[in-house]
Amino acid sequence: MSFKSPLGRARGLGSAKSGTGHWAAQRLSAMALVPLVLWFVWSLLCQAGADHAGFTAWLSQPHVAVLMSAFTLALFYHAQLGLQVVIEDYVHQEFAKLGALVVVKLGAALAALSCVVSVVLIAVAP
Repeated sequence: MSFKSPLGRARGLGSAKSGTGHWAAQRLSAMALVPLVLWFVWSLLCQAGADHAGFTAWLSQPHVAVLMSAFTLALFYHAQLGLQVVIEDYVHQEFAKLGALVVVKLGAALAALSCVVSVVLIAVAP
């Protein structure tokens, strides 16, 4: 017989944090990706058959560069959030989990940064 309350029995059994913020961030990035993916696919179809000069001229347009940067940032952020959930759910050794999370976060940040820098360099090239 235990004299502890249900709250007393539950304390120390797991995280008291809420996953609402992570869930909302993943859903918001997914909602942002829907129109961006549609724009990206439509744009690539319109650029089919274009040569390098035509493609770089298209990407040099300010609105295209902004949309392409937004697409890559949202894509890598959403992918990082999804991989984080998979790692947290299926990697059980804390050291391996921490290492994998660091690699995923740094990899996503570096990939997004390199894409945005590439778009900017193309957009400002003479």
